[in-house]
Amino acid sequence: MKKLFILTIISFFIGCNQTSKKSSNLTSGTKKITLESIWDGTFTSESMNTLNSMNGDFYAILNIDEETKETTVDTYSYKTLEKVETIVSSKDLEGLKSFSSYSFNNDETKLILGTDFEKIYRHSYKGTFYAYDIATKKLSLIGNNIQEPVFSPDNQKIAYAKDNNIFIKDIQKNSIIQVTNDGEKNKIINGITDWVYEEEFGFVRAFEWSKNSEYLAFLRFDETDVPTFSMDIVGTELYPKQQVFKYPKAGEKNAIVTLHMYNIPTKNSKHIALGDYEYIPRIKWTNDANILVATTLNRHQNNLKLHKVLALKSSATLLLEETDAAYVDITDNLTFLNDNSFIWTSEKDGFNHMYHYDFGGKLINQITKGNWEVTKYYGFNEAKNTIYYQSVENGSTNRGVYSIGLDGENKKLLSNNDGENTADFSKNLNYFINTFSSAENPPMYSLYSAEGEMIKVIKDNAALKEKIATYKMSTKEFSTISINGNSLNMWMLKPVNFDENKKYPMLMFQYSGPGSQQVANKWNIDKDYWHQMLAQKGMIIVCVDGRGTGFKGAAFKKNTQKELGKYEVEDQIATAKKLAELPYIDKKNIGIWGWSFGGFMSTNCILKGRDIFKTAIAVAPVTSWRFYDSVYTERYMQTPQENASGYDDNSPINYADKLKGNYLLIHGTGDDNVHVQNSYRMINSLIEANKKFDMFLFPDRTHAIREGKNTRLNLYTKMTNFIDENLNNK
Repeated sequence: MKKLFILTIISFFIGCNQTSKKSSNLTSGTKKITLESIWDGTFTSESMNTLNSMNGDFYAILNIDEETKETTVDTYSYKTLEKVETIVSSKDLEGLKSFSSYSFNNDETKLILGTDFEKIYRHSYKGTFYAYDIATKKLSLIGNNIQEPVFSPDNQKIAYAKDNNIFIKDIQKNSIIQVTNDGEKNKIINGITDWVYEEEFGFVRAFEWSKNSEYLAFLRFDETDVPTFSMDIVGTELYPKQQVFKYPKAGEKNAIVTLHMYNIPTKNSKHIALGDYEYIPRIKWTNDANILVATTLNRHQNNLKLHKVLALKSSATLLLEETDAAYVDITDNLTFLNDNSFIWTSEKDGFNHMYHYDFGGKLINQITKGNWEVTKYYGFNEAKNTIYYQSVENGSTNRGVYSIGLDGENKKLLSNNDGENTADFSKNLNYFINTFSSAENPPMYSLYSAEGEMIKVIKDNAALKEKIATYKMSTKEFSTISINGNSLNMWMLKPVNFDENKKYPMLMFQYSGPGSQQVANKWNIDKDYWHQMLAQKGMIIVCVDGRGTGFKGAAFKKNTQKELGKYEVEDQIATAKKLAELPYIDKKNIGIWGWSFGGFMSTNCILKGRDIFKTAIAVAPVTSWRFYDSVYTERYMQTPQENASGYDDNSPINYADKLKGNYLLIHGTGDDNVHVQNSYRMINSLIEANKKFDMFLFPDRTHAIREGKNTRLNLYTKMTNFIDENLNNK
């Protein structure tokens, strides 16, 4: 049970709604956190292997024997959590020593096994894939250097992509049909998304089998006119190589995306007209084998349409349309019931909630209501007429797992009331494995019934909790702070030996991107341990989610529309100034740091807030939204042609002359997401303004700056030294 306390900070200064977590130390240990210990596995929590829910009350896990390196796919029972059988083992496979991925067909009689993966972008890869028949134990090659193989529902065929074309392999006849022939790198892509769809719409495979296996719907990307971006890759060879790919920046041409329907029996493909649109971010077959639903968006992404596509006629009619003054989010929450009525999530009442529509697009009822958000949709049990979902109705910094009737009645909390709870449901929705953590409790994995009865604790990370008890760690104090007319979520870390009569330097951390959240009641990741280490050194660490962040309603999230970096920066500056009035904050030693959008923010803050921020670190920052991709940027900013002032008034490259503090700029030169061009342009602006600054480049590293031995250790050592030198009590 969490102890609560009344914060001693005078409300005049903070303006908080003041019930918060206990201010006592998280641990009573004396050991100090070191940079090495953060990345050598000292604080790694035990986790469960990724599981795939199977038919019935079973799930499968890919296991690797550390000694023999034998790879197996094993079945487990949800009811007992015990292993039931080994479905396949690499030691029994002739010609395949190991595999690193697997997927089932619909009736779980066959597997697709993958190996020799080569990464393409953040989520995409190609590899060698095999089909495995569980009954006969027969292994057959599907293809080398292919992408996204998937069985047809009748188990007779496998569709996959290779070299920007789509192929179908007939397993029985051992023959291959080439569905498309015009695929060409940096010109035409069939069945696989382009860079910007993968990154911003969150999917790679852009083809789907119909329920009767007679049709394959797919997207075709014509990126011929999309501008090309190139990066030098230093590597280990004598001459660098270039990575060249199509990347539509804000206001530039996107790929022309079209929907096509391939008829398997006739071997004919037809283009499906969907009217006027810019994007097709989702396609999904209904329970009618001849009807597909395609989602389209306009370029501003504030007009979404669901189209009912009749495969037999290759025609489409409008099923549902949703508009918003700002934008409409894309999710995977569209669920068709047996009668083809469907569940849909929307922010149309101001908060993200679930709705039930008939197949004509008529609203049957709003399922959830209230000034809180549905954050995940888990599924619908038709037999019980019950929906399972995750929400923040127990507080915007928490996550709970709930059930509710399709009619919106009989809502029930199934998990812990506080902290972060996520559920992994069995396919038949009879059980779920709940992952619970909080700022004070490492992840605990427990088996629950669908009625919310905890059956068994699987892993509790008790050993990690005991280990952490030996370290000198501070409690993360949660509260709210009144800034610019809004109540903002905040956490604060103070040194364990905190003395309110002393003055401490303060480092603020934030991300601040639209719909994001950093003030969350969940367990640590690496940067949290780094913050703890800085607190041990005698610093106060603060994080505040300002306007534009998520889980507090659409109006709060969309407040920053067309002005990314204006209100978010104002909130961070105002927070720093308000906290600087506290007697124990050294107002001459306040810093801020962030990564990606957070780096954009920290850069703007030290320029526009130079009277309060002494030091800033920006890792992989956007420095002008003109340089970032079209889908993400225009969702919040429209195009530069329409909103030039929104882009330029909030771009730090236009304010380099305002720098007077200590500024460290860090970037990976192989970042295909936020290109190093952003930092190079910032550097040029600082040079032209004759400003002193520090920079640190990581050759060939991507946006996460993880690749290579000791990369993260080296990065955080640099940042630690910079803070030690520039943010102190001198």
